[in-house]
This record gives sequence, C-alpha cells and structure tokens, in this order.
Amino acid sequence: MRRLVDAERIRRFMRALGARSLEDGTCFLAGGATAVLVGWRDSTIDIDLRFVPEQDALLRALPELKEELELNVELAWPGDFIPLPSGWDERSPFVAQEGRLTFRHTDPYTQALAKIERGHTRDLEDVAAMQARGLVESPLLLERYAEIEPELYRFPAVDPSTFRAAVERVAS
Repeated sequence: MRRLVDAERIRRFMRALGARSLEDGTCFLAGGATAVLVGWRDSTIDIDLRFVPEQDALLRALPELKEELELNVELAWPGDFIPLPSGWDERSPFVAQEGRLTFRHTDPYTQALAKIERGHTRDLEDVAAMQARGLVESPLLLERYAEIEPELYRFPAVDPSTFRAAVERVAS
C-alpha cells in the first residue's frame, strides 16, 4: 500500500510529470488533490486527474511515477460521472506551470456537483469546505445543476430526482 499524499508530494509529482510533457497541455486535478493543495485536507489517498489533450508520453510515464514517488494516480475526474457545465474550463483555477504542462483545479462547481452526486460523507465534507472558502456559492451551484440536468440521460447511473434533491439540500 502506498503512503498518503500530502501537498509536497503532489508538487513533486507535478514537477516530474511536467518534465515529461513533450507538448503543451493541461492537467486538470480533482478530488483529494484539490482538497490538499487548497488546504482543507492534509492528505489524500490518490491524485485524480485528466489530461487535455491526452498525451501518450504522460500516460506512459504514470506507472513509473507512481512507483518512483510511491503514490496512487487515477485517471478520473467529474466529467466521467456527470455532464460538464458550460465554462467549466474557464472556471478551473490555475495551480502551476511545469514545463509545457499547465496544472489547474477542475472547476469547483463541477467538482462539487460530482461529489454531491456520489454522496459519500467525505465528498459532502469537501463540498462544505468549498462553500466555507467561498469557492462554491449556493445560487450558482443550483444554476450549474439546472444547466446539466437535461444532459443527465447520458449518465444512466445517475437518478436526476435524487441528484436534484441532494443539490438542493446542500445549497439550502
């Protein structure tokens, strides 16, 4: 089992990954990586990310970096579980530039919606932390949900009425 990942280990991973990038691109961080780097958690089990565009060199580097840095990496992000609201990429805060790779936190509203849909205790605590830090405001959270609701049919595992009720509870 690999060790928990703290902010310094995430930064080391970002530097190592950026050094392997052969072209310009963006690495969108999500989940625990965002929580740790923004500061409401001390550590996370893994680093969730998505490359845009995908780069074979980076995908091939992941197994080596996971072993070398003793951390877990998941190619997972909110867009795997829910529709993405428009403008998510413009709302994704800058984290760092490492070589040709730009690191950004996936839009907080998109992350919050994915966490609310999943509904685990840790996820809901993360959403509360985002709200407490002003990263997510209730009226806009409701607007972002309303925007993606018509596209939920593309995600058959998601029950729209249950999801809507959960978003309304969190936003109240």
